[in-house]
Amino acid sequence: MIFRTLLRRELSAFFLSLTGYVIIAAVTLLVGLSFVVLIAGVGSDPFTVPVTEMFYSTFYFWLILLLGTPVITMRLFAQEKATGTFETLMTTQVTDAQVVVAKFTASVIFYMVTWLPLLACLFLVRHFANQAGSLDAGTVGGMYLGIFLIGCVFLSLGCLASALSQTQMMAAIISFVLGVSLFSLAYMAKATPVTAHWQTQVLSVFNLFDQMHDFARGAVDTRAVIFSITTTFFFLFLNLRVVESRRWK
Repeated sequence: MIFRTLLRRELSAFFLSLTGYVIIAAVTLLVGLSFVVLIAGVGSDPFTVPVTEMFYSTFYFWLILLLGTPVITMRLFAQEKATGTFETLMTTQVTDAQVVVAKFTASVIFYMVTWLPLLACLFLVRHFANQAGSLDAGTVGGMYLGIFLIGCVFLSLGCLASALSQTQMMAAIISFVLGVSLFSLAYMAKATPVTAHWQTQVLSVFNLFDQMHDFARGAVDTRAVIFSITTTFFFLFLNLRVVESRRWK
């Protein structure tokens, strides 16, 4: 009951504010622009790969991920600290874990809502391009599973950044820097050939590009799923420790 109340409170902050709809509009614009670029590049030629895979081959997905998640999460803890409502919230009959999970869950729900226009674009392309075989339920499901899992990683990073910050701007900057660092690590993993050395094998785990490429084709690799889940829980654990640290001050 308490968790549902907290979740409803956080969701209302997203959907009853102008900022939430600005974020949705911005993501919709970038998704639509990406398909304009894709269609212009393909022309009248038939698709040789799924439409979802073509979308992931562009930089728009990563741009939305790197810019969108800091904006979504920056207010979760930082705004409450700035307005003085955080201490009031924590003195009620709620646990630190309930607060962290409720805020993270609300950000994930809103994040997935922002990606709904992508589904409309996919089916519009399928309809007007008459490429029924290039898009099926398995491919779309794999695509959205990838969006969900990789989004959880970056959103958990953003929640941690917001818990560490006193202002929303600082939270967004820290979240963006952490996200770019993870993105750079993924780029290094992709550029480095996997050898017998344990260093390259560990680095290959962070190859988000290949993981997302598999999801976009509808192929679900359990290693990628486990990596996303464990990384998300790790950052949420750090987030919880930061929230609990207020008791030590």
